[in-house]
Amino acid sequence: MPVTRSERLIVPDVLRGVAIVAMLIAHANPLLPQLPSAVRFVIGNINDLASPLFALVMGMSVQLVWNSSRRVGATVLQQTIRGIVLITLGLWMLTWGSWVVIVLPQLGLLLIVGVPMLLLRSRALVVVLAVVVVIGAPLNELARGQVLQIMTQNILVQWLADWTVLGHSYRLTNLLPFFLLGALLLRGGLRRDRTMWIMLAVAPLAYVVLPVLEKGLHVAGIVSGTYPDTLHDVGLVFATYAVIVILTTLPGRQPVVEAIFAPLRVWGRLALSLYLLHVWIVSLWMHGIGGYPAQNVPIGWATIVVLPLVVAWLWGRFVGTGPVEWIMGAVSGRPKPLIARRRTSITVPTSG
Repeated sequence: MPVTRSERLIVPDVLRGVAIVAMLIAHANPLLPQLPSAVRFVIGNINDLASPLFALVMGMSVQLVWNSSRRVGATVLQQTIRGIVLITLGLWMLTWGSWVVIVLPQLGLLLIVGVPMLLLRSRALVVVLAVVVVIGAPLNELARGQVLQIMTQNILVQWLADWTVLGHSYRLTNLLPFFLLGALLLRGGLRRDRTMWIMLAVAPLAYVVLPVLEKGLHVAGIVSGTYPDTLHDVGLVFATYAVIVILTTLPGRQPVVEAIFAPLRVWGRLALSLYLLHVWIVSLWMHGIGGYPAQNVPIGWATIVVLPLVVAWLWGRFVGTGPVEWIMGAVSGRPKPLIARRRTSITVPTSG
């Protein structure tokens, strides 16, 4: 069944919803400094999942655009504009004074670089993905060795270096493989196929590499962007993707699953607006408390996590398109109605 503009695939929306909820929880962690080690472990994994999962869903979303586009130049231009808008929003948000490490510049650059790559056929795209994975960690390490020279350059060079290879938490070299994988998965139909089962089997094997090296073999100096760190992210993303696909393709999905997916799909559709609202509230807390608290602040956690989610759900339920998504669509030439019409949801068949 072909996907039209009035229809939405469930899997990307749910995955995006999971990613934005993970990001909110991770960013609120400073307001709960006194937590059991088991809870801190879970939150740490939630934090690690968010950005690569966002990149995966961005690849799915852009591939969906390509599937319905017949104008290559116009589509590349539209997505480039979207990337520039994300970068601009990210730079603006950096002035808010929150403790959040803003990911939007990296995601904007990811769009600009990644979108033209999706013109490749699937086999060629797999080769490009493999090459990016192989060279990513060495490039990051090489850049870290040249950081003093890079920091003496002009601000634009510093920004590009940070967004591509030097970022402490996010960088293009590590987000691009997930973006390309997301496009390939969309081409495959987001269904219970051999690829999904392989991903589910690989997930625990990839995940345990980092803890085995750090805890078992006491290997020091494993930082973000290295091969073990990337494998850690692979394990989290692969497992999340497989679980969501399995749940969305259950014959006659259970009411409990539907109830869980309903808000996640809304938050996924409004992820950008939700992200900006969340970071703005974080900045208010940062200015209000003047730093990180020594004791747990449950009310602060609720205002940073629960309040934005409630606001976004109400907006999605009674209005439709998020305000930032609406502006993004208008600026990039892909306008969306602010008052969204009810969409028809479709799933992907379980066979194949």
